[in-house]
Amino acid sequence: MDKFFEIHKDIPREGPGDNFSTNKALKMVRGLSEKSKILDIGSGPGMQTVELAKNTSGSIIALDIFDHFLESVNLKAKENNLENRIRTVKGSMIELGKHFEEEEIDLIWSEGAIYIMGFETALKDWKKYIKPGGFLVVSEITWLKNDLPKELEEFWNLEYPDMKNFEDNLITIKKEGYNFIDSFTIPDKSWWENYYTPIQKRIQFLEKEHKDDREWQEVLSSNKKEIEMYRKYSDYYGYVFYIMKKSYNLL
Repeated sequence: MDKFFEIHKDIPREGPGDNFSTNKALKMVRGLSEKSKILDIGSGPGMQTVELAKNTSGSIIALDIFDHFLESVNLKAKENNLENRIRTVKGSMIELGKHFEEEEIDLIWSEGAIYIMGFETALKDWKKYIKPGGFLVVSEITWLKNDLPKELEEFWNLEYPDMKNFEDNLITIKKEGYNFIDSFTIPDKSWWENYYTPIQKRIQFLEKEHKDDREWQEVLSSNKKEIEMYRKYSDYYGYVFYIMKKSYNLL
């Protein structure tokens, strides 16, 4: 993890995304008010957290397990005069019950982090904390084509073997008791501007900094390979926003 954080030091986001996509997804959520409670799970350094606060009137809770990410969220909130709207909670996405009551949240939001828990497992567990008629919005890395190049398939079978295609994720959404609202794939530039391009600059610096360290070079090489996979095969996979609504309990 030390090497991971050194590679990701001071980059704008902890995964592909952009403010335009955040707002595009947010516009599909209806019925929020100043009384709404919005939970951003796996907030990372908080780019999307601030964007949520700027474009809603409710209260925002940023949840992450790492102190330095939460410190970044607090700093961004202060810089944008949003301290009264954003608060941070140190906690795990797999233990929401330690911090929240069932049916407490109006909107659960998670960009690029749900893979940690698993798409199906998270949808099943997080649902109990969403109010009936409340929303869940997540971005999840998704296969966009079925006929995968062998090199690409082998790479992601090691990195994220549970990656599914859109059709399978839609089945899961409906099975877990959500109404599917809409979806869209984030643009190619969202991978580069706030994520891969800053990481590439860090890799170039760290390759020189640790030129005689074999372990470091192997880690950096692995990161470079991930970037190269996307450069070569971006037509085959991407981050998809899934906007869904928790079904009302029927008597």
